[in-house]
Amino acid sequence: MNVNQITKLAQKSLGLSVLMSSLCLSQFANAETITIGYQGMMNPWKSVIAEKKLESTTGMEVEWRRFDSGAKVITAMASGDIDIATAGSSPIAAAVNRGLDIELVWILENINDAEALVVRNCSGIAAPQDLKGKKIGVPFVSTTHFHMLFALEQFGLTDKEVSLINMQPNAIAAAWERGDIDGAFIWDPALGRIKESGQVLISSGELSRWGKATFDGMVINKSFGEENPETVAQLIKLIADADAEYRASKGALTADSLMVKNIAKMTGGQAENVPDVLALYEFPSLAEQTSCVWLGCGNEGGAAKALMFTSEFLKQEGKVPALADDYSVFVNPSFAEAAAEL
Repeated sequence: MNVNQITKLAQKSLGLSVLMSSLCLSQFANAETITIGYQGMMNPWKSVIAEKKLESTTGMEVEWRRFDSGAKVITAMASGDIDIATAGSSPIAAAVNRGLDIELVWILENINDAEALVVRNCSGIAAPQDLKGKKIGVPFVSTTHFHMLFALEQFGLTDKEVSLINMQPNAIAAAWERGDIDGAFIWDPALGRIKESGQVLISSGELSRWGKATFDGMVINKSFGEENPETVAQLIKLIADADAEYRASKGALTADSLMVKNIAKMTGGQAENVPDVLALYEFPSLAEQTSCVWLGCGNEGGAAKALMFTSEFLKQEGKVPALADDYSVFVNPSFAEAAAEL
């Protein structure tokens, strides 16, 4: 281990020590209100929201605001309306490249097969080359937009040969019902609705295995994290516990399970569909989160690499002005490390 490595290790240990001291010594401010933006994807942490676990644990007032897309919640965050937000890797990458002072602190899920390109039955699309001239709905600057373009690249097609239409999830479901689009690359609950009369052409899980992963993450305003490290760590601990509960019981979950009911309530989905949807995702453990697989290892970590690949896509699309030299500066594993000690 060279001098630089020793210095970095000492700095990391000191930072974690300071954060843990703050956790032990500080008291949660009962009068303080925090605002958290979330989306309608089905995941175990929706039970944390439904059961008001953060409020009961910290004594704080929490305003929960639901958004249709990551782009919208990031816009609200940029305006100062949101302290903590959940969004896909694409809108997160767009935000950091535009100078928004945020940090990625948790991977809610490896999207895996929970986002997919579905084509309508009788649309004439049986293979990738059949996408030419077809209308495909996709929320622009989203993880599915990123993977849609990556898929077209792998198929030897361009976005000039396919009509990509910028649509939010609810609009996609409605357009599908009207027969206005031939396909869509989207997530649940819209994904489940369109699968009823369509077929999956390719999923994000397959595209991730081809080399470019996507994820849903939790980001915080950097200043909020500096002022409230104990709140962020406690929230992460609650989410990690919900994920662990899911992993331990997923084989026995039914529509009558409390977690399933909570998720259906918070997403507007059907309880009987929740277990199958959850099975499409991967929910990393605390140990995986802080390892090189995701938040750890600086610019060699999985999260930093995913942000870099996604940023290159956004630059190519003209969505961001320039690329950062190092995307690990936008990834902060210290809160997850502190949560692991709670």
